[in-house]
Amino acid sequence: MSETMRALQISDVTPASEAALVNVPIPKAKPGWVLVRVRGIGLNHSEWELRHDEIRESYITHPIIPGIEGVGEVVDPSDQDIEIGQKVCMLMGGMGRMWDGSYAEYCLVRADHLFSIPEAAGDLSWATLAAVPETFFTAWGSLFECLQLKATDTLLIRAASCGLGYASMQIAKALGVRVVATTHREKYFGLLERFGADELVLDDGSLADKGVRADKVLELSGPKTLRDSLRCLRDGGICCNTGILGGEFTLDGFDPIKEIPNGRYLTGFFSNYPTQEVMSEIFAFVAERDIEPFVAKVFDFDHLVDALAMQDGGGFQGKLVITNES
Repeated sequence: MSETMRALQISDVTPASEAALVNVPIPKAKPGWVLVRVRGIGLNHSEWELRHDEIRESYITHPIIPGIEGVGEVVDPSDQDIEIGQKVCMLMGGMGRMWDGSYAEYCLVRADHLFSIPEAAGDLSWATLAAVPETFFTAWGSLFECLQLKATDTLLIRAASCGLGYASMQIAKALGVRVVATTHREKYFGLLERFGADELVLDDGSLADKGVRADKVLELSGPKTLRDSLRCLRDGGICCNTGILGGEFTLDGFDPIKEIPNGRYLTGFFSNYPTQEVMSEIFAFVAERDIEPFVAKVFDFDHLVDALAMQDGGGFQGKLVITNES
């Protein structure tokens, strides 16, 4: 094995027009850390934020290789009980911010954020596997840990025309849940129907007054519409705030006594704590239910910068995926 690898490494604000793959040393395995050959990377909006602004923050390691998730094969297990060649996924826990992430040919991964991919999903392509970890973990945790979703529920997904919205819809529809999907753009109605939405709503920020009601609400717009989403809940219903697509991060002057209706519940999902048990359940569910994650485009690792350019340009639907099978 060579002593160097290609990676995207940044120290300052780096739009795609200034990004380039560089040669850096391949990290060495050490106790508590496992060296992985990266075979697939899913791009996320949080990495866009890192490249365009968050890189300035003092808590970010400089320089840093971005990438909060990835899939690949174990090269050196160090002191961990895992076999060389095992297919794995890695995500979160400071990956791509506190320690180097997946935008590279190899990644040194903290053992508590490295998870074996079960045999049930072993035949899925690297591109499919790469689209699963962060997006489906966030959807899964929001739907089951937080919303306690049941087949008999009506689920309202607010700001559904995003990667997390589509994944949540795929999981919910696999269970037979009735889904009400909202979007700010009518042009996405066709895609939402394709992914199983039973009812489509053009979201103007005020749904409760229009009579929209649900047992569970997955709030992906965030604080901007959270108050209205709480009013959409039926008695005993739960609202989970997972996204912040509305661009507002806090609720100024929020009065929980007055603004959380009696007999309704508010929770939130933070995706920093994946476990082997949950990740195994997710990959098995995707494989057994024949779910095909919504991938906008797959790029070869050689064209990682082209993928970043597409991410910077926006206007696409689905997840951008990088594969490296050479």
